[in-house]
Amino acid sequence: MRAAHLTTGARLGRRPGRKGAKMSQQHGFVVWFTGLSGSGKSTLSGLLAPELRRRGLKVEVLDGDEVRTHLSRGLGFSREDRDANILRIAYVARLLARNGVAVITAAISPYRETRQTAREMIEADGTPFLEIHVAAPLEVCEARDVKGLYADARAGRRPGFTGIDDPYEPPLAPDLRLETGDETAEACLAGLVALLEERGLAPAEVRR
Repeated sequence: MRAAHLTTGARLGRRPGRKGAKMSQQHGFVVWFTGLSGSGKSTLSGLLAPELRRRGLKVEVLDGDEVRTHLSRGLGFSREDRDANILRIAYVARLLARNGVAVITAAISPYRETRQTAREMIEADGTPFLEIHVAAPLEVCEARDVKGLYADARAGRRPGFTGIDDPYEPPLAPDLRLETGDETAEACLAGLVALLEERGLAPAEVRR
């Protein structure tokens, strides 16, 4: 992540009726990170969560790897299993958010149709849902891969790996696109917090 370049929903066809939405005691909101393995989803979650807590919000992070270990143990990587995993994340996020929690999810969630289903499930309660595309190019993600997952996939030892032999379908109109191959993590965080402030979901920081 290097210099800053942020693309917001204003350029991508932001959905109407969300600007200025207020977080209440009854409802939180969901920040839904989506992107390739190694794009920076977990890094940004780890930065955003303490920033929101510092501003007085209750926050929970649903990390894709942790969910697979605990909530989705036994699921594989077929289309059906991937969809089941994402919808389990959406269900838990919905329960938390409607009880006043700011929820951050960090899972690849590769398929547009499944992400749309997750959005509809969460918004059915009147909960704001922000789809954030963590948009690092494949070659950048491979270069960052300290676990060797991409190398294993290219060698045929990890079939069905997203971006190699299973598709990643990028959002067509995300609420925010973060070009994490070029941006610093701090610049990405600043752009994301600015969006949450604009939507009335995070209290603006008082500058002295």
